[in-house]
Amino acid sequence: MKLDILVFGAHPDDVELSCGATIAKEISLGRTVGIVDLTRGELGTRGTAEIRDEEAENAGKILGVSVRENLRFRDGFFTNDEAHQREVIRMIRKYQPEIVICNAVDDRHIDHGKGSKLVSDACFLSGLIKIETQEEGAFQDAWRPKLVYHYIQWKNLTPDFVVDVTGFMDIKVASLMAYKSQFYDPDSKAPVTPIATKNFKDSILYRAQDLGRLINTDYAEGFTVERYLAVNSLGDLV
Repeated sequence: MKLDILVFGAHPDDVELSCGATIAKEISLGRTVGIVDLTRGELGTRGTAEIRDEEAENAGKILGVSVRENLRFRDGFFTNDEAHQREVIRMIRKYQPEIVICNAVDDRHIDHGKGSKLVSDACFLSGLIKIETQEEGAFQDAWRPKLVYHYIQWKNLTPDFVVDVTGFMDIKVASLMAYKSQFYDPDSKAPVTPIATKNFKDSILYRAQDLGRLINTDYAEGFTVERYLAVNSLGDLV
């Protein structure tokens, strides 16, 4: 299956938190989107890998993605080496996306920066015909995405561009609430983590509102790029 956009996250819920509304908007415009989680988030303080598997499946259905896969890398300990790069290359060649979106280039969780560089490197390597990979016993064709973007996570990095996601925040929030084990619940007896506070839950909306304020819309999500953005004319800018 060829996809228009393939989104990678180091952990289940990374994608929904960072660009869930953008995904929902792109799908509404007729684009096909898939998600690949690098790990099962098994080191997370709250919940279990099995619970998060189920939550990720439900969240993907809410967003309307075409496919969702998990590479089952070791949470916290995966590295940017050939073995891991080849697995990511296999996904890129399997779905042949025009656009790849991946983790923030710098963030609080060490897996986010690692995942960012791993996927970025794999996007380049995936276009080299002398690197051979197989899927279900068949050799894959080389494929390099046209564009690689990085979403913004815990840290308030300065975006290179933002997407107006007004009208799609309800879907984003619903997809996040599918991760019942992870986020704020006043009745939960689980240990409190940085993302399981009311402040963090509230930040999902107010951070998007702040980016929206800067472009005169209600909500926006931000991204960084690896090369210059280009437009055909000045009128292309919102």
